[in-house]
Amino acid sequence: MERQVAEQIAEILRAIAHPIRLSVIELLAGSEMSVSEIVEALGQRQAAVSHQLNLMKDKGILVSRRDGTKVYYRLDNPNIVKVLQCVQSHYPTNGGVSP
Repeated sequence: MERQVAEQIAEILRAIAHPIRLSVIELLAGSEMSVSEIVEALGQRQAAVSHQLNLMKDKGILVSRRDGTKVYYRLDNPNIVKVLQCVQSHYPTNGGVSP
């Protein structure tokens, strides 16, 4: 693997390596959601969730769109779900990232 490619991959992995970010990806695996829907689903403060959403958007993992006063997020590359499913397959749990 070329160093530049390895660095890009590492950057993406760092960008998802946080419990809230992993939960957001799981939520967005099926469809887009508004920030308020994500906040409610995670039971976290809006400021904390917004920070994580912006970080992932800056790294190209998420995209957003505005509809009036609401901002909606969706995965920019659904292949990230496959990566997480692969990692999660090493742990015997009932939960998981859905396609």
